[in-house]
Amino acid sequence: MPRPNSRGFPFGDKELTTIIRTIVPMLNRAEFVENAFGVDFPMTLEPTIYTIASSLSNEYKGGYWNFYQLSNGGFYMAPDDDSHYQVTSPNGYEGQLSGDALGMVACLFTYSYISFSQEAFLADICAKHFHWLRDYAIRHKESKAILRAID
Repeated sequence: MPRPNSRGFPFGDKELTTIIRTIVPMLNRAEFVENAFGVDFPMTLEPTIYTIASSLSNEYKGGYWNFYQLSNGGFYMAPDDDSHYQVTSPNGYEGQLSGDALGMVACLFTYSYISFSQEAFLADICAKHFHWLRDYAIRHKESKAILRAID
């Protein structure tokens, strides 16, 4: 059985490796998400992410979102602001999240939901992205709140 590392997460003897996020430049966004998700991004994922963010926080009213590529292969998007949002999750979690953390939670919910889709190709992609983003989220300064919001 894997033993917990110094942060209490079971990863065996491996220490957490650093995952770097890089903003996807505006000129590269369409090509990046098409390569990552195909045509399903603008038709399915993006609107679902926005809808979930709205359902998690009454304070979220829309706006510009940044796209982030993760060095482990993952992707997430988050509101481009310094606001904190009061969040109420379907699992009973209530608390404040930064826009960055809200974006991660909305993406994680979306990836999880779509990973159970009957469309095998998209389900597989979303399952991978869920795990890649979760691996990044457990290293985030708001990791405890993010995990409480999604679990």
